[in-house]
Amino acid sequence: MIVDLAQLSTTDTYFAMTQAIIPRPIAWVLSENPEGDFNLAPFSYFNAVCSDPPLIMLSLGKKPDGTPKDTRVNIEARSSFVVHLPSVEQINQVNESSATLPAGLSEVNTLGLELADFPGSRLPRLADCRLAMACELYEVKELGPVPQALIFGRLTHLYIDDTVAETDAKGRLKIHADRLNPLGRLGAREYFAGGEIITLVRPD
Repeated sequence: MIVDLAQLSTTDTYFAMTQAIIPRPIAWVLSENPEGDFNLAPFSYFNAVCSDPPLIMLSLGKKPDGTPKDTRVNIEARSSFVVHLPSVEQINQVNESSATLPAGLSEVNTLGLELADFPGSRLPRLADCRLAMACELYEVKELGPVPQALIFGRLTHLYIDDTVAETDAKGRLKIHADRLNPLGRLGAREYFAGGEIITLVRPD
């Protein structure tokens, strides 16, 4: 099968891409609403893009009514945000937090999620997430006719639960992916849970 993307609508292109580029990590993003409570939303157009400076990228479309998503509005207004990597057991909460709610309504409160202090971050983190990244807005770029917003965030601090990380023999951080058990995104309504971990020595 050959798929010519030029012959597809924007919606069909999205469905093709999200099923072809798999699995994708999920950024469960906490940002601050104007009222001082917190917005929470998952995004799977997300990844690391640079180590110096340490940058991650989120790609955000718009709400069905064409207005910017609350996550973008909050980040541009207040700069700080926290990216969580949800674990497989949090799949239902991640899915529920993807619902389009009225602006300013907190998914954290709606879902009854517990928050915890995040030293080094102005914002809290989700208490039940085993990995969280404190970020500050670095840059926003817009692409395409919609447009799609690329939000670049600078990582300032990592929270890693002690049960999933340790220091190896060389003094470097080792995060055990099997203990983290991260939830991944596939296409349509599908998610990815775990899988075999294969370790290979990189050739010289």
